[in-house]
Amino acid sequence: MSVAFRRESDEEHLEPKFERPIAPGPNLVTPRGLALIGAKVIELEAALADAAAVDRDAVLRELRYWHTRQTTAEVVPAPPAGVIGIGSRVTYHLAGADRTVEIVGGDEADPAEGRIGFQAPLARALIGGEVGERVDFAGKVDAVEIIGVA
Repeated sequence: MSVAFRRESDEEHLEPKFERPIAPGPNLVTPRGLALIGAKVIELEAALADAAAVDRDAVLRELRYWHTRQTTAEVVPAPPAGVIGIGSRVTYHLAGADRTVEIVGGDEADPAEGRIGFQAPLARALIGGEVGERVDFAGKVDAVEIIGVA
């Protein structure tokens, strides 16, 4: 039989498992974000030490991701009072409604909890703004009014 028609194992036909992608650009984090990354590393190391870890390769892959995020993290100093930056809690008026978000690092972002990453379009529009200013957003001039910054 020709070698071309033999199948060595099912393993050779499985999809390869790739590393978790890392967002381009700097890994800017808040002090809270750095603590969360550290906690995730500890959690994964504990899972790896547990002999009953279900998918050791998956845990190792996650651990490589979080180790990379931990070593490349750059804690951003608090922005000047009244100026929006990473770590700011911002109340703004958009499309007839008032909303509040906190601008954080990418790994800390959780829109459902009101935390958006600094790379998000809204965050980019708000960063550098101050109370009372209006900023452009989504192609609209003066679309967002900044109401409060903490």
